[in-house]
Amino acid sequence: MDPAYNGTHVDEKFKQLIESTTKDLHLVDHPGFSTLAIHAGQKPDPHYGSVTVPIHLATTFIQESPGQLKAGFDYARCGNPTRNSFEECIAAIEHGKFGLAFSSGCAAMTCILLLLKSGEHMIACDDVYGGTQRYIRNILEPRHGVEASWVDLTNKEAITSAIKENTKLLWIETPTNPTLKICDIRWLCDLARSKGIITVVDNTFCSPYLQSPLLLGADICVNSCTKYIGGHTDVVMGSITLNDKELRDRLYFNQKSFGGVPSPFDSYLALRGIKTLKLRIQESCRSAMVVARYLEKHPKVEKVIYPGLESHPQHELAKQQMRGFGGMITFYVKGGLAEAKKFLESVRLFFCAESLGGVDSLIESPAIMTHYSVPPHIRQELGISDTLIRISIGIEDVNDLLNDLDNAFNQI
Repeated sequence: MDPAYNGTHVDEKFKQLIESTTKDLHLVDHPGFSTLAIHAGQKPDPHYGSVTVPIHLATTFIQESPGQLKAGFDYARCGNPTRNSFEECIAAIEHGKFGLAFSSGCAAMTCILLLLKSGEHMIACDDVYGGTQRYIRNILEPRHGVEASWVDLTNKEAITSAIKENTKLLWIETPTNPTLKICDIRWLCDLARSKGIITVVDNTFCSPYLQSPLLLGADICVNSCTKYIGGHTDVVMGSITLNDKELRDRLYFNQKSFGGVPSPFDSYLALRGIKTLKLRIQESCRSAMVVARYLEKHPKVEKVIYPGLESHPQHELAKQQMRGFGGMITFYVKGGLAEAKKFLESVRLFFCAESLGGVDSLIESPAIMTHYSVPPHIRQELGISDTLIRISIGIEDVNDLLNDLDNAFNQI
């Protein structure tokens, strides 16, 4: 086993990161990750003693007198006890003071981008998630009058040159989707703060267990909870975590105004998923390293991109910034579109499907599937070619995954 994926090592690195970045916050004795995941925001039910958070389905809540709320809730779009438990828990494991839950990752993204006004400018990572690109290019820019610059955030000169007087927001995604570039969160946040720019980090590919953007200086952390946090491919949700009360209030106003909130049942499913996040991520990381090394040696593979490999250009940064290298791998298969499609059609354990981060391993073609909405010439510039394949490693036995890939390679 690679020592970087020993559970004790990961926990010790987690503790060291907390101690080195939160001395002024008196969090040296902070509970462990799984303790927070299981207990934060999840007190036993006061009426019946149930240890699992109940699913509160009510759409409205009694007021003891007009304007006097019985328990802080009035209408379910504005707040719900089950959702509130999830929000407290996600804030705790991300080292934030406030959490907001949404009906999807895209709803969370929209809520943040609604902070921008016509005439303002934002900077986004050039190979950001396809849905983020789609919203910014097709809605935010043409309909809301916000200007966006797409920048390689691993290029410090490029990002410095892209900042304008009216730049108000920097959208960071690391690792990026799908080319897995690693962006230096601390450096980017320090630069943005010096310019009065809000920083947002999409933490979906890492999850709160592997990376803590708020501890590294980010103003806002966003997750598609559909992925690792839910973890079972059965819930669509998103989240925002942060520490600034004024910014939280602005985001909450956006949220309750446009209404992209999750159902109580979805909140329950995501809260359940958080409880096993650490265990699932550790297993996924262990298997991903094995699969990445297998692919790197395979004669039908042109190139492998995985932060845990020494060949990755930001490998050293990943070691400093992340607690493990994640379960996402991308690689280029030799040949052309025909070979790539044949390979994807030949897997059996891997499901050829969009999304990621579940217990089941998924495989896809970004150019045809998740990033099809990105203009073709931009896909080409970013290296999202017809032969690029993205893998999300689940928690199946790794030898079975290797056999499945080997059988698929034998078909091309």
